[in-house]
Amino acid sequence: MLKVGLTGGIGAGKSEVSRLLVSYGAVLIDADKIAREVVEPGTPGLAAVVEAFGAEILTGEGGLDRPKLGSIVFADPDRLATLNAIVHPLVGARSAELESAAGPDDVVVHDVPLLAENGLAPLYDLVVVVDASPETQLDRLVRLRGMAESEARARMAAQATRAQRRAIAGLVIDNDGPLDALEPQVRKVWDELTRRAAGGTR
Repeated sequence: MLKVGLTGGIGAGKSEVSRLLVSYGAVLIDADKIAREVVEPGTPGLAAVVEAFGAEILTGEGGLDRPKLGSIVFADPDRLATLNAIVHPLVGARSAELESAAGPDDVVVHDVPLLAENGLAPLYDLVVVVDASPETQLDRLVRLRGMAESEARARMAAQATRAQRRAIAGLVIDNDGPLDALEPQVRKVWDELTRRAAGGTR
């Protein structure tokens, strides 16, 4: 099994890369998706979050009110640390469970947005970084996601720098260009990953 960490800045196109890798045969473990699953209604995770933050962070239907919780934790580093202390171990346990179900020859891709920020590179055999210039990221966030430019810049500034991500990269996918330029690069990366998983150089 080859354990791959996949990361990239907001708007770099990481989701499209992970989609292509899955289409080639990768086993995808999506940290963001798991983080949502572990606090769904009825889970111990949601119960722990309510205990820490109060019932006001619930919607009328009993689910997590993400915007409400976000407004609390992103304004207060201590409260964000409290939330992370609840959610991160649950995400880690579920990720390990999914990884253990993969086969010995599988390429397991962990999609982790904050891989560089949280110093997680040593957990993986290889880190793949989806790279785009800040100008490209900003354009995609404003034009495609409809973000205000100020919000987009703030989100980008809160993440690792381009240089910090590239410093931990084993392989880099350049996604500054159009979508049709991305697929051949991802296919080439996939060929390298499968070669390593089959017993090539790690």
